[in-house]
Amino acid sequence: MNHKNRLYTVLFNKCPRCGEGDFFITKSAYAKNFDKMHKHCPNCGENLVPEPGFYQGALYMSYAFYVAFMVSYFLVFVNFFEKYLDYFLYSIIPVLIILTPLFYRLARRSWLALFIKPAKNNVMP
Repeated sequence: MNHKNRLYTVLFNKCPRCGEGDFFITKSAYAKNFDKMHKHCPNCGENLVPEPGFYQGALYMSYAFYVAFMVSYFLVFVNFFEKYLDYFLYSIIPVLIILTPLFYRLARRSWLALFIKPAKNNVMP
């Protein structure tokens, strides 16, 4: 896959500009410090925290991911497990709690990827 692709950078924890440096310090969304991120890209030096409060917009992205997941989860239950529809109500809250770190990281990477264009050639510091 092309490392300059925005979708690639969002899904694989990479800098939206160079596609090489890591966005978050840890690789896993379920590590101890899952929310710690680099201030600048370790590879190209791109500022990953453009201004104070920049990532407040990521809250809306996170909300959109939660809604999309809940709708698709509900549709799966309605179409394939209609007899067990009450299990949807019992399972949705624990599943959303488990997915919270993943959606948090995904929303931040998506939000920044909207504002930074991928570099056309390799940018080295």
